[in-house]
Amino acid sequence: MTAESSTHEQYISEILDSNRPLVDSKLAYLSDLTGEGLEFLKQAWVQADAERRRQIIPHLIHLGEADLRLDFSGTFVVCLSDPDEAIRRQAIVGLEAEENHRFVGPLVQALKQDTSAKVRAAAAIALGKLALLGELGKLSAYSTDEVYAALLEVLDNEAEPVEVTRRALEAIAPLNLPRVKELIEEVYHSDDVQLRASAVYAMGRNCDTAWLTALLAEVTSPEAEIRYEAANACGELGADEAVPHLIMRTKDEDDQVQEAAVRALGKIGGEEAKQTLNTLTRSARPGMRHAAESALKELHLWEDPLSSEP
Repeated sequence: MTAESSTHEQYISEILDSNRPLVDSKLAYLSDLTGEGLEFLKQAWVQADAERRRQIIPHLIHLGEADLRLDFSGTFVVCLSDPDEAIRRQAIVGLEAEENHRFVGPLVQALKQDTSAKVRAAAAIALGKLALLGELGKLSAYSTDEVYAALLEVLDNEAEPVEVTRRALEAIAPLNLPRVKELIEEVYHSDDVQLRASAVYAMGRNCDTAWLTALLAEVTSPEAEIRYEAANACGELGADEAVPHLIMRTKDEDDQVQEAAVRALGKIGGEEAKQTLNTLTRSARPGMRHAAESALKELHLWEDPLSSEP
Protein backbone atom coordinates (compact mmCIF):
# COMPACT_ATOMS: atom_id res chain seq x y z
CA MET A 1 0.00 0.00 0.00
CA THR A 2 1.38 3.41 -0.96
CA ALA A 3 1.57 6.33 1.47
CA GLU A 4 -1.01 8.15 -0.65
CA SER A 5 -3.53 5.31 -0.48
CA SER A 6 -2.92 4.96 3.26
CA THR A 7 -3.71 8.65 3.75
CA HIS A 8 -6.79 8.28 1.58
CA GLU A 9 -8.06 5.39 3.68
CA GLN A 10 -7.38 7.35 6.85
CA TYR A 11 -9.58 10.17 5.62
CA ILE A 12 -12.33 7.74 4.60
CA SER A 13 -12.22 6.23 8.10
CA GLU A 14 -12.51 9.69 9.61
CA ILE A 15 -15.45 10.56 7.35
CA LEU A 16 -17.30 7.43 8.51
CA ASP A 17 -16.49 8.05 12.19
CA SER A 18 -19.70 9.38 13.79
CA ASN A 19 -17.65 10.97 16.59
CA ARG A 20 -16.05 13.40 14.14
CA PRO A 21 -17.66 16.38 12.42
CA LEU A 22 -18.36 16.15 8.68
CA VAL A 23 -15.85 18.41 6.94
CA ASP A 24 -16.30 19.27 3.26
CA SER A 25 -12.57 19.24 2.57
CA LYS A 26 -12.38 15.65 3.79
CA LEU A 27 -15.58 14.56 2.06
CA ALA A 28 -13.81 15.48 -1.17
CA TYR A 29 -11.70 12.35 -0.63
CA LEU A 30 -14.76 10.34 -1.60
CA SER A 31 -14.50 11.85 -5.09
CA ASP A 32 -13.03 9.89 -8.01
CA LEU A 33 -12.65 6.70 -5.99
CA THR A 34 -11.32 3.70 -7.94
CA GLY A 35 -9.43 0.49 -7.26
CA GLU A 36 -8.19 0.08 -3.69
CA GLY A 37 -9.90 3.25 -2.47
CA LEU A 38 -13.29 2.11 -3.68
CA GLU A 39 -12.78 -1.37 -2.29
CA PHE A 40 -11.82 0.08 1.10
CA LEU A 41 -14.96 2.23 1.09
CA LYS A 42 -17.15 -0.81 0.34
CA GLN A 43 -15.78 -2.65 3.36
CA ALA A 44 -15.77 0.34 5.71
CA TRP A 45 -19.17 1.69 4.69
CA VAL A 46 -21.21 -1.27 5.95
CA GLN A 47 -19.52 -1.04 9.33
CA ALA A 48 -20.29 2.66 9.79
CA ASP A 49 -23.14 3.95 11.93
CA ALA A 50 -26.42 4.14 9.96
CA GLU A 51 -27.14 7.72 11.01
CA ARG A 52 -23.66 8.75 9.87
CA ARG A 53 -24.25 7.13 6.49
CA ARG A 54 -27.54 9.00 6.16
CA GLN A 55 -25.76 12.28 6.89
CA ILE A 56 -23.02 11.76 4.32
CA ILE A 57 -25.07 11.25 1.14
CA PRO A 58 -26.91 14.62 1.09
CA HIS A 59 -23.59 16.36 1.81
CA LEU A 60 -22.04 14.65 -1.21
CA ILE A 61 -24.98 15.58 -3.44
CA HIS A 62 -24.66 19.22 -2.38
CA LEU A 63 -20.89 19.26 -2.87
CA GLY A 64 -21.20 17.66 -6.31
CA GLU A 65 -23.71 20.30 -7.39
CA ALA A 66 -21.55 23.12 -6.06
CA ASP A 67 -18.29 21.89 -7.63
CA LEU A 68 -18.58 19.99 -10.91
CA ARG A 69 -14.98 18.84 -10.61
CA LEU A 70 -16.01 16.47 -7.82
CA ASP A 71 -17.23 13.03 -8.91
CA PHE A 72 -18.90 10.97 -6.20
CA SER A 73 -20.52 8.50 -8.59
CA GLY A 74 -18.38 5.60 -7.38
CA THR A 75 -19.50 6.25 -3.82
CA PHE A 76 -23.13 6.49 -4.90
CA VAL A 77 -22.90 3.12 -6.68
CA VAL A 78 -21.49 1.57 -3.50
CA CYS A 79 -24.47 3.00 -1.59
CA LEU A 80 -26.96 1.27 -3.89
CA SER A 81 -26.26 -1.84 -1.81
CA ASP A 82 -26.85 -0.11 1.55
CA PRO A 83 -29.41 -1.87 3.78
CA ASP A 84 -31.10 1.49 4.45
CA GLU A 85 -33.82 2.31 1.90
CA ALA A 86 -33.42 6.07 2.38
CA ILE A 87 -29.70 5.88 1.61
CA ARG A 88 -30.29 3.84 -1.54
CA ARG A 89 -32.85 6.39 -2.73
CA GLN A 90 -30.49 9.29 -2.11
CA ALA A 91 -27.67 7.46 -3.88
CA ILE A 92 -29.88 7.25 -6.95
CA VAL A 93 -30.59 10.99 -6.69
CA GLY A 94 -26.83 11.49 -6.69
CA LEU A 95 -26.51 9.42 -9.87
CA GLU A 96 -29.30 11.31 -11.66
CA ALA A 97 -26.89 14.07 -12.64
CA GLU A 98 -24.49 11.63 -14.30
CA GLU A 99 -24.76 11.44 -18.08
CA ASN A 100 -22.71 8.31 -18.48
CA HIS A 101 -23.50 4.84 -19.85
CA ARG A 102 -21.54 3.29 -16.95
CA PHE A 103 -24.49 3.86 -14.65
CA VAL A 104 -27.11 2.18 -16.81
CA GLY A 105 -26.25 -1.24 -15.35
CA PRO A 106 -26.42 -0.27 -11.65
CA LEU A 107 -29.67 1.67 -12.18
CA VAL A 108 -31.26 -1.16 -14.15
CA GLN A 109 -30.28 -3.56 -11.38
CA ALA A 110 -31.87 -1.25 -8.78
CA LEU A 111 -35.03 -1.01 -10.89
CA LYS A 112 -35.33 -4.77 -11.27
CA GLN A 113 -34.08 -6.09 -7.96
CA ASP A 114 -34.48 -3.59 -5.13
CA THR A 115 -37.01 -4.68 -2.52
CA SER A 116 -38.35 -1.14 -2.03
CA ALA A 117 -40.94 0.28 -4.45
CA LYS A 118 -39.71 3.78 -3.61
CA VAL A 119 -36.15 2.91 -4.55
CA ARG A 120 -37.27 1.24 -7.76
CA ALA A 121 -39.39 4.27 -8.64
CA ALA A 122 -36.36 6.51 -8.05
CA ALA A 123 -34.29 4.26 -10.33
CA ALA A 124 -36.93 4.61 -13.05
CA ILE A 125 -36.76 8.41 -12.78
CA ALA A 126 -32.97 8.32 -13.12
CA LEU A 127 -33.22 6.00 -16.13
CA GLY A 128 -35.64 8.49 -17.68
CA LYS A 129 -32.84 11.02 -17.95
CA LEU A 130 -30.72 8.43 -19.72
CA ALA A 131 -33.63 7.56 -22.02
CA LEU A 132 -33.80 11.21 -23.04
CA LEU A 133 -30.06 11.21 -23.75
CA GLY A 134 -30.58 8.12 -25.88
CA GLU A 135 -33.33 9.79 -27.89
CA LEU A 136 -31.04 12.79 -28.43
CA GLY A 137 -28.25 10.54 -29.68
CA LYS A 138 -26.06 11.24 -26.64
CA LEU A 139 -26.13 7.66 -25.37
CA SER A 140 -25.05 4.59 -27.31
CA ALA A 141 -27.69 2.52 -29.05
CA TYR A 142 -26.71 -0.47 -26.89
CA SER A 143 -27.21 1.44 -23.63
CA THR A 144 -30.42 3.03 -24.88
CA ASP A 145 -31.78 -0.41 -25.73
CA GLU A 146 -30.83 -1.62 -22.25
CA VAL A 147 -32.74 1.26 -20.66
CA TYR A 148 -35.75 0.67 -22.92
CA ALA A 149 -35.84 -3.07 -22.22
CA ALA A 150 -35.67 -2.60 -18.44
CA LEU A 151 -38.45 0.00 -18.37
CA LEU A 152 -40.59 -2.03 -20.77
CA GLU A 153 -40.25 -5.08 -18.54
CA VAL A 154 -41.66 -3.07 -15.64
CA LEU A 155 -44.52 -1.71 -17.72
CA ASP A 156 -45.46 -5.15 -19.01
CA ASN A 157 -45.70 -6.50 -15.46
CA GLU A 158 -49.24 -5.92 -14.17
CA ALA A 159 -48.16 -6.84 -10.63
CA GLU A 160 -45.94 -3.77 -10.33
CA PRO A 161 -46.95 -1.14 -7.74
CA VAL A 162 -48.55 1.97 -9.25
CA GLU A 163 -45.68 4.13 -8.02
CA VAL A 164 -43.14 2.13 -10.02
CA THR A 165 -45.35 1.77 -13.09
CA ARG A 166 -46.05 5.47 -13.41
CA ARG A 167 -42.40 6.47 -13.04
CA ALA A 168 -41.40 3.85 -15.61
CA LEU A 169 -43.94 5.25 -18.08
CA GLU A 170 -42.69 8.80 -17.53
CA ALA A 171 -39.11 7.56 -17.95
CA ILE A 172 -39.66 5.68 -21.20
CA ALA A 173 -41.74 8.47 -22.77
CA PRO A 174 -38.91 10.35 -24.58
CA LEU A 175 -38.14 7.33 -26.76
CA ASN A 176 -39.83 7.79 -30.12
CA LEU A 177 -40.96 4.20 -30.59
CA PRO A 178 -44.39 2.78 -31.53
CA ARG A 179 -44.60 0.63 -28.40
CA VAL A 180 -43.96 3.68 -26.21
CA LYS A 181 -46.87 5.53 -27.80
CA GLU A 182 -49.07 2.47 -27.32
CA LEU A 183 -48.16 2.32 -23.64
CA ILE A 184 -48.95 5.99 -23.11
CA GLU A 185 -52.31 5.49 -24.82
CA GLU A 186 -53.09 2.40 -22.75
CA VAL A 187 -52.27 4.04 -19.43
CA TYR A 188 -54.12 7.20 -20.43
CA HIS A 189 -57.34 5.19 -20.46
CA SER A 190 -56.70 3.76 -16.99
CA ASP A 191 -59.25 4.24 -14.22
CA ASP A 192 -56.45 5.24 -11.84
CA VAL A 193 -56.10 9.04 -11.66
CA GLN A 194 -52.40 8.87 -10.77
CA LEU A 195 -51.64 6.63 -13.73
CA ARG A 196 -53.64 8.87 -16.05
CA ALA A 197 -51.73 11.90 -14.74
CA SER A 198 -48.46 10.15 -15.54
CA ALA A 199 -49.72 9.35 -19.04
CA VAL A 200 -50.52 13.03 -19.59
CA TYR A 201 -47.06 13.97 -18.29
CA ALA A 202 -45.56 11.35 -20.63
CA MET A 203 -47.33 12.94 -23.60
CA GLY A 204 -45.32 16.09 -23.02
CA ARG A 205 -42.05 14.17 -22.70
CA ASN A 206 -42.87 12.24 -25.86
CA CYS A 207 -42.87 15.54 -27.79
CA ASP A 208 -45.36 14.37 -30.42
CA THR A 209 -47.98 16.96 -31.39
CA ALA A 210 -50.37 14.07 -32.03
CA TRP A 211 -51.07 14.24 -28.28
CA LEU A 212 -52.26 17.85 -28.46
CA THR A 213 -55.97 17.05 -28.87
CA ALA A 214 -55.95 14.93 -25.72
CA LEU A 215 -53.96 17.53 -23.80
CA LEU A 216 -56.30 20.37 -24.71
CA ALA A 217 -59.18 18.25 -23.48
CA GLU A 218 -57.39 17.50 -20.21
CA VAL A 219 -56.65 21.12 -19.30
CA THR A 220 -60.31 21.24 -18.23
CA SER A 221 -60.26 17.86 -16.44
CA PRO A 222 -62.17 17.75 -13.13
CA GLU A 223 -58.93 16.47 -11.55
CA ALA A 224 -56.48 19.23 -10.63
CA GLU A 225 -53.53 16.82 -10.89
CA ILE A 226 -54.39 16.08 -14.51
CA ARG A 227 -55.00 19.75 -15.39
CA TYR A 228 -51.58 20.50 -13.92
CA GLU A 229 -49.83 17.83 -15.99
CA ALA A 230 -51.75 18.81 -19.13
CA ALA A 231 -50.67 22.44 -18.79
CA ASN A 232 -47.04 21.41 -18.34
CA ALA A 233 -47.23 19.02 -21.30
CA CYS A 234 -48.66 21.74 -23.56
CA GLY A 235 -45.60 23.79 -22.69
CA GLU A 236 -43.30 20.92 -23.58
CA LEU A 237 -44.96 20.57 -26.97
CA GLY A 238 -44.64 24.32 -27.57
CA ALA A 239 -47.99 24.36 -29.37
CA ASP A 240 -49.39 27.81 -30.20
CA GLU A 241 -52.89 26.33 -30.27
CA ALA A 242 -52.65 25.74 -26.52
CA VAL A 243 -52.14 29.42 -25.62
CA PRO A 244 -55.85 30.42 -25.27
CA HIS A 245 -56.52 27.31 -23.18
CA LEU A 246 -53.54 28.04 -20.93
CA ILE A 247 -54.59 31.65 -20.46
CA MET A 248 -57.90 30.36 -19.10
CA ARG A 249 -56.02 28.09 -16.70
CA THR A 250 -54.13 31.07 -15.23
CA LYS A 251 -57.46 31.66 -13.42
CA ASP A 252 -57.81 28.03 -12.33
CA GLU A 253 -59.16 27.34 -8.85
CA ASP A 254 -55.94 25.45 -8.07
CA ASP A 255 -52.81 27.57 -7.50
CA GLN A 256 -50.43 24.91 -8.84
CA VAL A 257 -52.43 24.60 -12.06
CA GLN A 258 -52.31 28.38 -12.46
CA GLU A 259 -48.53 28.41 -12.12
CA ALA A 260 -48.12 25.45 -14.48
CA ALA A 261 -50.12 27.36 -17.10
CA VAL A 262 -47.90 30.39 -16.59
CA ARG A 263 -44.72 28.34 -17.05
CA ALA A 264 -46.17 26.78 -20.19
CA LEU A 265 -46.97 30.21 -21.63
CA GLY A 266 -43.34 31.18 -21.06
CA LYS A 267 -42.18 28.14 -23.01
CA ILE A 268 -44.58 28.64 -25.93
CA GLY A 269 -44.24 32.42 -26.26
CA GLY A 270 -45.93 34.70 -28.76
CA GLU A 271 -47.51 38.10 -28.27
CA GLU A 272 -50.70 36.84 -26.63
CA ALA A 273 -48.73 34.80 -24.11
CA LYS A 274 -46.35 37.69 -23.44
CA GLN A 275 -49.19 40.16 -22.82
CA THR A 276 -50.83 37.76 -20.37
CA LEU A 277 -47.57 37.20 -18.50
CA ASN A 278 -46.92 40.93 -18.27
CA THR A 279 -50.37 41.41 -16.75
CA LEU A 280 -49.75 38.61 -14.26
CA THR A 281 -46.52 40.21 -13.00
CA ARG A 282 -48.89 42.66 -11.26
CA SER A 283 -50.90 39.88 -9.58
CA ALA A 284 -51.80 40.31 -5.92
CA ARG A 285 -50.54 36.78 -5.27
CA PRO A 286 -46.74 36.59 -4.74
CA GLY A 287 -46.49 33.06 -6.14
CA MET A 288 -48.20 34.07 -9.36
CA ARG A 289 -46.06 37.22 -9.71
CA HIS A 290 -42.89 35.19 -9.29
CA ALA A 291 -44.07 32.53 -11.77
CA ALA A 292 -44.95 35.18 -14.36
CA GLU A 293 -41.64 36.99 -13.93
CA SER A 294 -39.72 33.72 -14.31
CA ALA A 295 -41.74 32.76 -17.38
CA LEU A 296 -41.09 36.15 -18.99
CA LYS A 297 -37.40 35.78 -18.29
CA GLU A 298 -37.34 32.36 -19.94
CA LEU A 299 -39.32 33.69 -22.88
CA HIS A 300 -36.93 36.58 -23.32
CA LEU A 301 -33.92 34.25 -23.18
CA TRP A 302 -35.45 32.13 -25.96
CA GLU A 303 -35.97 35.24 -28.05
CA ASP A 304 -32.54 36.69 -27.28
CA PRO A 305 -30.15 34.03 -25.92
CA LEU A 306 -27.29 36.54 -25.58
CA SER A 307 -29.23 38.72 -23.18
CA SER A 308 -29.63 38.04 -19.46
CA GLU A 309 -32.15 40.79 -18.78
CA PRO A 310 -35.94 40.34 -19.13
